[in-house]
Amino acid sequence: MLKLTPAERSELRAEAHGLSPVVIIGEGGLTPAVTKEIDAGLNAHGLIKVRVFGDDREARVAIYDTICEELKAAPVQHIGKLLVIFRPKKDAAKDQRSETRGKGMREVTIVKPSPSGTKRPTVSKVMLKGNERVTAGGSIKRAKPRQKSVKKSMSSR
Repeated sequence: MLKLTPAERSELRAEAHGLSPVVIIGEGGLTPAVTKEIDAGLNAHGLIKVRVFGDDREARVAIYDTICEELKAAPVQHIGKLLVIFRPKKDAAKDQRSETRGKGMREVTIVKPSPSGTKRPTVSKVMLKGNERVTAGGSIKRAKPRQKSVKKSMSSR
């Protein structure tokens, strides 16, 4: 089971306030199909609400604990028949990689066809700086410096 600090739990409770229940557990209880649906909801959203029908509080608490243990999720809040559950999304690593895009060096593969067209194409891997790009012909060009307005430079004198 995932552990949260009180500050994290408070933030998640505030975030979950406007959410609607994604999964509803009926009189059948916590079946494998319901568990699978909760898992899919956690993968898609990270933070979900689950509504449990039934008047037995101990049964709801048991379901809450079972869900968190089986799915390696963190219990956020249990109010009445609503359960709020959190698990970090799996594509959080992809999001972090996309944020660093465009900064520093990156490796690019350039494929050029042979001049005659009958032989194998040449494949080369090149490291590009942040301001460089590969043209359609396979050559590397630097980004042009930003052009300055002639009118603005004249008026500032």
